[in-house]
Amino acid sequence: MRNVSVTDMIHVLDSKTTPQDVLRAIALSGVQENAFYVLDVGDIVQKHQEWKIKIPRVEPFYAVKCNDSKLVLAVLAALGTGFDCASKAEISKVTELGVDTSRIIFANPAKMASHIRYAAASGVTTMTFDNECEIYKVKTLHPNARMVLRIRCDAAVAQCQLGMKFGCDAVTEAPRLLKLAAKLGVNVIGISFHVGSGCQDPPVFRRAISAARNLFDLGSQLGFNMHLLDIGGGYPGNRGSSIDKIADVVNAALDEFFPLTMGVSVIAEPGRFYVASAYTLATLVHSKRDTMYYINDGVYGSFNCILYDHAVVNPIPLVNKPGKLQESSVWGPTCDGLDQVVTSVMLPSLDVGDWLVFEDMGAYTLPVASTFNGFPVPKVHAVISEDLWNSLKNLLPLTEDHFTLQNNNWESIWDMPSPPLSSSPPSPSSYMYELIA
Repeated sequence: MRNVSVTDMIHVLDSKTTPQDVLRAIALSGVQENAFYVLDVGDIVQKHQEWKIKIPRVEPFYAVKCNDSKLVLAVLAALGTGFDCASKAEISKVTELGVDTSRIIFANPAKMASHIRYAAASGVTTMTFDNECEIYKVKTLHPNARMVLRIRCDAAVAQCQLGMKFGCDAVTEAPRLLKLAAKLGVNVIGISFHVGSGCQDPPVFRRAISAARNLFDLGSQLGFNMHLLDIGGGYPGNRGSSIDKIADVVNAALDEFFPLTMGVSVIAEPGRFYVASAYTLATLVHSKRDTMYYINDGVYGSFNCILYDHAVVNPIPLVNKPGKLQESSVWGPTCDGLDQVVTSVMLPSLDVGDWLVFEDMGAYTLPVASTFNGFPVPKVHAVISEDLWNSLKNLLPLTEDHFTLQNNNWESIWDMPSPPLSSSPPSPSSYMYELIA
């Protein structure tokens, strides 16, 4: 039995209720003060369906680092994705869900010795490397490892460039590393690359796939059974973004350089594609000074993505406010002057108690959030349509005994005790189940 441990509510919504309805119900309850997320599980499922249609030859291995929520991982495991893990803790999270180790790639080219030993003990054999040191470590610590050489091929424009840290030069370094691995008897099975997170240069995938083919040929000449191509991450996931151009380039390049007759397995490491748009964050304006607005989440919490992921966020008032727009700034709750969420944005005049909503907050936010100054990390309220839940729960090895039914009790999800309300909050019709397994 797969052990899924999720403590937050999963709200199973009827056909008339949307995730936005849930967000409004919580925010406008009159008693909610803490920032919170609404997670639309259906958005993740739709992204998976989109991937399978648009890039059918490429098996997704979800980048756990992007958002390691147990619920997200459980849903993706049920959908059949693989997992890109970067540490023994991430490997542990995935294997605890019952995921077979053949569906895990340890995609960290510079691994700690203890993590390599853990991978070996756990049965995780597929892992990446890009340097001589890693070859010697693996030969000693994990002789049964199946290694994938990571090359560097950077996108001209990407949200986060990775080539400065990882990936060897495909021409000057990769051949030497393949020859050393062959000499030492370290098993190399393929080539990987990562063009950069949030890639905005689709043609880079063709260049990288072409370079990988040259190294496949060299590896085969050296006696390796080269059968795995990992095309990494870089796939956008925000609302309004599209992977269509990347998909067109990837599909054409695979047909050209890795035709089906070669029998090569192709995987990728999408992260933000799957989860970015699934999460919406609601924050409360708790203080103001003219057009400077202070909210209850900041760069030490969810908005760390501004510092670490180069994210640009857009505050949206939950309730339309009358009056002209004014140049404004938005600040987090801590005592640090660095804690600025938005430097300049046009907003209507806001009052203390108003809510600002931020979309596309599922990628590289919660895993890095801290409780600096004692401010809590926002809770996540997951929602799913009743039809989708009925389909998805059959993929998860769970029964109704794993859930406790609660009768449409919205007050139970608020962070504060519920005093009498002067007016009834919006109350979507729903069922709410709490995982107790």
